[in-house]
Amino acid sequence: MQRRLAIEDHPIQLTQRVCRPGSAADARDFARSFAALLCPEPPALTTENLLLLVSELVANALRHAGAVTALHLRADRERIEVCVEDPSPTHPQKRDPDLTGSQGGFGWPMVHALALDVAILPGAGGGKTVQAALAR
Repeated sequence: MQRRLAIEDHPIQLTQRVCRPGSAADARDFARSFAALLCPEPPALTTENLLLLVSELVANALRHAGAVTALHLRADRERIEVCVEDPSPTHPQKRDPDLTGSQGGFGWPMVHALALDVAILPGAGGGKTVQAALAR
């Protein structure tokens, strides 16, 4: 049985985990297990929003950049931060949603609606890191 990760156990009051998911489903499973280990565990709505955010960012990286080089999840007392690294320098673009469902366009606005803040940073090797934070 895994021990819950109390933020108080860490002198810098930060809990962090990293993985390299091959699918949005893998990323959701990773995020769900991360949230379950936090102490205190986030409210159900926060966990649901975390899963949506992780799923969307990872799916976008896989679709538009071809890969996710790393998924970082960090939590402190106030926030849960999601960082998705990918090999493409191209920034996500807001576009009109395709109401037929074939071309997407819903994800990036949803990321901005769920997150407290969103940032895109240059990544190692010419890629990028998309960061988004949720209130804990």
